Amino acid sequence: MAKIQVGSLAPDFKLSDQSGKVHQLADYVGKWLLIYFYPKDNTPGCTTEACTLRDAWSALSDSGAVVLGVSADSVASHERFAKKFKLPFPLLADEDKEMIQTYGVLVEKSMFGKKFLGIKRSSFLIDPKGKIAKIYPKVKPSEHAQEVLQDLAKLIAN
Repeated sequence: MAKIQVGSLAPDFKLSDQSGKVHQLADYVGKWLLIYFYPKDNTPGCTTEACTLRDAWSALSDSGAVVLGVSADSVASHERFAKKFKLPFPLLADEDKEMIQTYGVLVEKSMFGKKFLGIKRSSFLIDPKGKIAKIYPKVKPSEHAQEVLQDLAKLIAN
């Protein structure tokens, strides 16, 4: 599989969100789409990132952007997480990690000396034609929403 890079077509996907609704890339043609990958529901960094995106939701929407969160957690876990933090955007359940692998964000991590495969916190901004406009390989949870808003403003202006 080719490495995802700016300018390439975004890989397709078909996953269910926290309410069981199925989403695929074709649903978002004509819109800016931020797909953000995160390790786990209800963990500190993931909660911070989700809440900053929630707090920037109206500004993101005003820019014409749609947000999709993706992790390997279940639909039920996503439902609890979204409800607890009043998240206005879909969280896609990729329990078999197919989309996570396709986007290249399943990486070897280590914690307390043990190595394991985990999701690298990263995002992809996809343009209205379905091409990768920006890749965020190292996301800072508390700053990500503002970074995306700034990039959207620049990209839309061009």
